[in-house]
Amino acid sequence: MPSRLALRGATLLAVALAVTSCSSDSGGDTPDAGSSAGSSSSGAFPVTVGTAFGDVTVDEEPTRVVALGWGDAETALALGVQPVGASDWLAFGGEGVGPWAAGEYDEAPELIDTLEPSYEAIAALQPDLILDTKSPATQDRFDKLSAIAPTISQPEGADPYLTSSADQLAMIGEALGKTDEATALQEQVDQAFTDAAAAHPEFAGTSVAVAAYSSEGFGAYVEGDARVDFMEQLGFTLKPEIQALATDSFFVSVSEEQLPLLDAGLTVAFPIFVDAAQITGNPLWQAIPSVQAGHAVVLEDETLTSAFSIGTPQGIQYALDNAVPLFADALS
Repeated sequence: MPSRLALRGATLLAVALAVTSCSSDSGGDTPDAGSSAGSSSSGAFPVTVGTAFGDVTVDEEPTRVVALGWGDAETALALGVQPVGASDWLAFGGEGVGPWAAGEYDEAPELIDTLEPSYEAIAALQPDLILDTKSPATQDRFDKLSAIAPTISQPEGADPYLTSSADQLAMIGEALGKTDEATALQEQVDQAFTDAAAAHPEFAGTSVAVAAYSSEGFGAYVEGDARVDFMEQLGFTLKPEIQALATDSFFVSVSEEQLPLLDAGLTVAFPIFVDAAQITGNPLWQAIPSVQAGHAVVLEDETLTSAFSIGTPQGIQYALDNAVPLFADALS
């Protein structure tokens, strides 16, 4: 299994941005589409879900779900379904979910490795549905998982790890027979963004750069990433010069010579396995015009960074409650 640093640096520099969670206080109400697993209608089955690897049919209402994709377990929990196995992409430990989803399990799931999961361990859980909507998304991984149980991978056209939060919720809701609940929950999430944007009209049209700093240097996120999606739903616009660097990844490296690219109406950054002082104390960071003007936010709290990164209904609400005030202060 790759080291935690390699996992978060190379694949997601990533995938996991920052984190061991340290607080169990969510700091806000979590949108709830109906917390009872019994709200699912078994009459919805069979259901067929379209994925990048073809249509997947779930014949009966799942009772043993394994959630392997980044954020899949929290999304299932938001719909009232408790996975028996789950991957812990952000290394929370314990139940493998952020503190904003604490207490949503009656019994902790078996934790499964992320990039190189044990297929034997997954099979031993006897799942009747596997969720893998936000993952490396390789044909080999899909084939091995599908040999165990029906597997819901990323949607057609989505690159690895670039399943949107809305698609993730819709696909998982469909696979669980909870389409109505997923739709209602999405409406709550959308309304929360609408309310936050309305409360802060200064966000509308303001250019933004979303960056991270690790031992390998600076990088920036591009369209399709959950963090950029979050900012755009608040009304911000990703700086075009950053998007111009995009390839098939959600993250682009930014060399020291390119650091002025991070200058924007608002510049947001966070550390990955380094101290935040390595950002704020960096003379090159200090020289960025938006930083000099006070229009920059360094997310130092690991819990907040995780919520900002994961894109689940619960994490989004936590980030709206705790990050939006920081953005507003930086622009005031």
